[in-house]
Amino acid sequence: MKGIIIAGTRSGVGKTVATLVVLRALENLGEEPQPAKIGPDFIDPSHHRYLTGKPSRTLDLWLEGREGLVSNYHRGEGSICVAEGVMGLYDGNQSSTAKVAEVLDIPIVLVVDGSAGMDSVAATALGFRDYAEYRGLDIEIAGIISQKTRRGTHEQGIMEGLPDELVYFGSIPPLKDLEIPERHLGLFMGEQSTISEDKLDRAGSGVDVELLMETAREPSEPEMKGSPGPVNRKSVRVGMAYDPAFNFVYPRTRERLEATELVTFSPLEEDRLPDVDGIYLPGGYPELHPERLAKSRTIDDIAARAKDGVPVFGECGGMMVMSQALRSKEGEDYEMAGILPAEVEMVEDLQGLGYVELKGEADSPICSAGGRLRGHEFHYSRIKVQSGADYAFQVEKGEGMDDRHEGLVRYNSLGTYTHFHPESGAFDSLISWIEQL
Repeated sequence: MKGIIIAGTRSGVGKTVATLVVLRALENLGEEPQPAKIGPDFIDPSHHRYLTGKPSRTLDLWLEGREGLVSNYHRGEGSICVAEGVMGLYDGNQSSTAKVAEVLDIPIVLVVDGSAGMDSVAATALGFRDYAEYRGLDIEIAGIISQKTRRGTHEQGIMEGLPDELVYFGSIPPLKDLEIPERHLGLFMGEQSTISEDKLDRAGSGVDVELLMETAREPSEPEMKGSPGPVNRKSVRVGMAYDPAFNFVYPRTRERLEATELVTFSPLEEDRLPDVDGIYLPGGYPELHPERLAKSRTIDDIAARAKDGVPVFGECGGMMVMSQALRSKEGEDYEMAGILPAEVEMVEDLQGLGYVELKGEADSPICSAGGRLRGHEFHYSRIKVQSGADYAFQVEKGEGMDDRHEGLVRYNSLGTYTHFHPESGAFDSLISWIEQL
């Protein structure tokens, strides 16, 4: 499957909208685009999935390693992969869009802000192209898509300013309501999208997607397979929470868990927990549903099963629900599952953002003592842990729960602020932990 990368000059330049415009225009052309997202984000991929109906593949060098990244790319299906970049093209020491482009060896289409310039817009694009040589990166910036650009003289000025080796793939006009509102660290989830397909069609009328198809190419090193993952694990039944409170799940995570007898359930909607051998509570937005979660009989069931020794693994939002109580930003306290000896409070300021590296202090459901795991964190909450609590990890990179420790262990359960990709091995270990009990 050939591919292209939709990169940006900076965060907020309109990469997500440009990616949605291109995906929609390719579908209108009769193609079958496969969306992908560079970086650890869950929110942009939800918009890709909502539009195309296909899971958006995660491409991240820190979380997956080189082989895992290539392997996850090739798990996609379609006639062309459209991968949305992260931040600005060169931003991110561990896994920038430029570094991912170099590993995959597919061309980059740079999204630039054309709202207040012409020749200067072209100069910006040329500078981004030349900066790759300065940094010693072997990448190809094929051309640009100009955001918030008026047709006519304005657009013509940008086109005339570009050197011949940078292709002008078109523009997206400054249409009203062609933006996605923000919440916390990112955009609203795809199911809450405010951009209609008609609006995307109008925005995409000035983008030459046939030329994009001609420019895209097959990645290098397709023979790399990645880690094989668990097979024939149907002897265990894993329950995964999935609803508006728990929806930060990588496609590859679901695929790994489907090696077991995977059952999804909704703590918000269902009365009782299904009969399962282990439980996964992904991250999401539990802070938007605290009253319903506090009254949920499913959460009560999870607490009872954890105390009986059934493994429960919660990431960020899942960990918050495993705590004793969740305090809203308004100061309201809501009783949670009470599995972990801690309370969580929502706050206005960002408490953790970025990549994480952890070293196991003791055996836990996702890592053995002395083992290492990579992940990422982003949260607007802080945790107050009771004295004498047992931590699973030492923090070698990232914030964790108190700068030094991460992951609370109690019974056979674990809650972390860190999100993990399956290429880390965390979910293979979780399945093995469940099997052994």
